[in-house]
Order: sequence, then structure tokens, then C-alpha cells
Amino acid sequence: MTDSSSATWLPCGRHRLDISYPRVMGILNVTPDSFSDGGRHVALDDALRHAERMLAEGAAIIDVGGESTRPGAPPVSTQQELDRVAPVIERLVCELDALVSVDTSNPRVIEQAAQLGAGMINDVRALQRDGALEAAIGAGLPVCLMHMQGEPQDMQQAPRYDEPIEDAVAGFLAARVAACEAAGLRRERLLLDPGFGFGKTVEHNLRLLNRMDRLTALGLPLLVGMSRKSMIGKVLGRPVEERLAGGLALAAHAVGRGARILRVHDVGPVMDAVNMSWAVLREGCEHD
Repeated sequence: MTDSSSATWLPCGRHRLDISYPRVMGILNVTPDSFSDGGRHVALDDALRHAERMLAEGAAIIDVGGESTRPGAPPVSTQQELDRVAPVIERLVCELDALVSVDTSNPRVIEQAAQLGAGMINDVRALQRDGALEAAIGAGLPVCLMHMQGEPQDMQQAPRYDEPIEDAVAGFLAARVAACEAAGLRRERLLLDPGFGFGKTVEHNLRLLNRMDRLTALGLPLLVGMSRKSMIGKVLGRPVEERLAGGLALAAHAVGRGARILRVHDVGPVMDAVNMSWAVLREGCEHD
């Protein structure tokens, strides 16, 4: 087992998240066009009920997203994104006392989400948009920095790397951590996401998962998201609605490679896989 961070607690606004063991983040897309569940939770009450189910199944975090980042997804305006996520964040915080993460790269959305009580920022662009880093510093929340080659519109158009994928991803993330620290965003508020499926072939994804020790060596908690993704479909020949078993295998493998947060659609089954994998890993540690 690889320990991805020496930190035990992550300060998330009014919540404190224990990451001494793997936690599950439930995905709540409030978009009409996400690859797996687009349109299902656009209505506010539907979104709230789905979040309640995920929390009851064991999710420690609800990740709310108002802009699809599937391959080929078009961008949305700031107002569109705010209109989608702000009412959901407010109700999750006020009615469910949920630890809410907001999946955004937009500085205004970061600021508004923090004001509404969100506890974490999850940015697929690693705070590279103009004003995003400053907004994150002002929010005072933990931020997950993700690796992505290109943009959602073009990231899967023949992605290639001039060095091993794990070195490319580790180098990018290390540089973003350094930029954040130099700007005043404290290291203990940072998490890292390898960005499975974001500008990567199936072979890239599999190699990156097998070599996650290159990323745990950076000394920050790892968040991974592979739920229902096309890498499962391409390996197993399964449509998106039949990828649960493959996703459970990947979740268990990620835990063994040091992941501390798993971003998933199917919270209950993943909780079982994570807890079983963790029990085996802990037993091994106790007898080392």
C-alpha cells in the first residue's frame, strides 16, 4: 500500500474531512449533456434526492458540476453555470449539511460557491484560467488540481506525449503545485488528480494507474475519477450503463495504489469495493 499524503485531516470550510483512509465522492451533474447522466438531475428536487441517496450510501463529498467536460463538450457561459450550480449548492449545504465540492474552472463560480458554503474546489484545468488561482486563494478552500492535455473540445483527438505518461502528468502537477504555492495557496490545501480520460488513450490510462506511485511521491492526497469512463468500455466492450463491474475493479486497484478520494457515480457498490480493498491492505500493514 502506498500512502499518498502525510495529512490526516483536510479543512473544508465548516467541515473537516478525514483522509487517513479512502473516501468516496459522489458525482452530481446538473448538466443536460454529461456523458453518463446528463439531464437526469437538472431539476432541483431531483438533484437533492440523488444527493440524499449518495450520502445515505456513504459518500463523504458531493461533487456538483454545471459544465460538462466530456470529450467534445461545448463551453457554457458563466451565468449558465451559476444558474445550474448555485441553487443546488445552497440547498445541499443548508438542508443536508453536506460537504460540497464544486467542479468548476470559472473564477466567479469559485467565489460564489465558497460564499454559498461549498467546502472544496475541483478544477479540471488546475487553476490555469485567468483569475482562477486568485479566486481559489480568496475562497480559502482545498483545491483539487487535475491534469488535462488540451481542452474538452479537443483533448481526445489523438493525444500523445513525448515522455512516459506518468512523468508527464507528475511534471505538470508538480509545476502547478509550485505555481499555487508561489501565489500564496498553501500546500496543505491541495489535492491532485491524474485526469484519467482527459487527453489520454486507453493505454495511457492503464499505464498511469499502474504507475501511480510516481504521483504519490509528490506527497499530496490523490483524487481519481474513472467511473463509467470509456477506458472501461474499450477494454471490456461494454456500453456506459454496463461498466459498473469494471469500475469497481479500477476503484479497488486505485485504493491499492494510494488514492484517497474516489469520484464515482455508483456510491454504494464502490463503498463496498473500497472498504473491502482497504481491509485487505490494512491487514497486510499490520503483519509487515
